[in-house]
Amino acid sequence: MSGHSKWATIKHKKAATDAKRGKTFTRIIKEIQIAARGGGGDIDANPRLRTAVTAAKAVSMPSDNIKKAIMRGTGELEGGQIDEVMFEGYGPGGAAVLVNVATDNRNRTVSEIRHMFSRNGGNLGEQGSVAWMFERKSQIMVAEENATEEQLMNLVLDAGAEDIRNEGGWEILSPPEAHEAVLAALQSAKIPNESAEIAMVPKNLVQVEGKNAAAMLRLQDALEEHEDVQSVYSNFDVDESELEASA
Repeated sequence: MSGHSKWATIKHKKAATDAKRGKTFTRIIKEIQIAARGGGGDIDANPRLRTAVTAAKAVSMPSDNIKKAIMRGTGELEGGQIDEVMFEGYGPGGAAVLVNVATDNRNRTVSEIRHMFSRNGGNLGEQGSVAWMFERKSQIMVAEENATEEQLMNLVLDAGAEDIRNEGGWEILSPPEAHEAVLAALQSAKIPNESAEIAMVPKNLVQVEGKNAAAMLRLQDALEEHEDVQSVYSNFDVDESELEASA
């Protein structure tokens, strides 16, 4: 999701449910295809593909599924043409929202995403309208019970990480180019991660309250449920009481 720990916590609580209904597999397969199409099928020479394959293995995706997704991306196997689109807009209360989509029907998806924004008190913006409020970062989540702050600090900062945040879980932020090194450091120390991705992390946060907070959380849920949505990022922040009320 975003770089903020509350938002990230919401995302990763939902991850188990997503996995059960197969959405995680679908999302990763699309990412593999896009990565292979853009940078080739050689994992060693394509960092984005390497990250996607690592994510696939983390959720126990069969090797045959991974291989076929790569081959569809490179054109060795037939498959629908998938386009990657980043939508930008504003949610209720003025929060900035980025929606990364992988679709085989751009016009349909644009219409559906626009409807979700308007229905929940937001609106789509022009390209570049909110992207400047975010930074591209490696974002790795580690459950609080799996490591202490001291363990992580000594480990990941040496591997190139920039920051560690905690609010119910450890969020490790790094430059994109340090993603694999930080992940490898965790793996070598046998510290499991809940997720690892290159994300768009907000530079600053916007506090959203009351009806706007409830509407923003509904918008988040609606976007994440859409079959073409790969990821959602926002700069909104909410109080714990708002999260509990939404749950």
